[in-house]
Amino acid sequence: MKVRVDTTPIPDVLIVVPDVFEDARGFFMEVYREDVFAEVGLPTKFVQLNHSRSARGVTRGLHFQWDPPMGKLMRVTQGEAFLVAVDIRKGSPTIGRWFGTEISAQSKRQLWAPAGFARGFCVLSDFAEIEYLTTGIYNAKGEAGIRWDDPAIGVSWPVSTPTLSDRDRIAPTLAEWLLRPESSHFTFPG
Repeated sequence: MKVRVDTTPIPDVLIVVPDVFEDARGFFMEVYREDVFAEVGLPTKFVQLNHSRSARGVTRGLHFQWDPPMGKLMRVTQGEAFLVAVDIRKGSPTIGRWFGTEISAQSKRQLWAPAGFARGFCVLSDFAEIEYLTTGIYNAKGEAGIRWDDPAIGVSWPVSTPTLSDRDRIAPTLAEWLLRPESSHFTFPG
């Protein structure tokens, strides 16, 4: 397996592009392989695999987990979605900056965002299925979110009328989150 890692304007957020072997029968790819990930500087310990399905226009996020801090490697297995990562680490030179990219099942690209980033997505196709490997076990008491439309962040979502959960609709802004004691779990090293 080979993997290409493309950088983004936010140094810790990466696009992972695996080798895909394709012919008339279909395709084969290794989504994750410990030795190859270690060689290119990606995390090698994932402890949970999540899978979601959403309809066109559904926007989820911006979510994160602070206890334990959780990184996510996200990929679209069916359909197409706009995946987003926002830096929420105190003291980071890129705090409040976001990166978003369209990823489809056909492209097979993946988005890596470590702990200290809020993540979300919106569905661009009739439906999309998204899988994400996580570096932390889910803990409902240690999760939070920030507003998907926080004007201080300014994510350019590619939908005009998203379908949102009540939780996402009333989430705090990044500025409000940074006032909470839990936000100290995400302090930029350096």
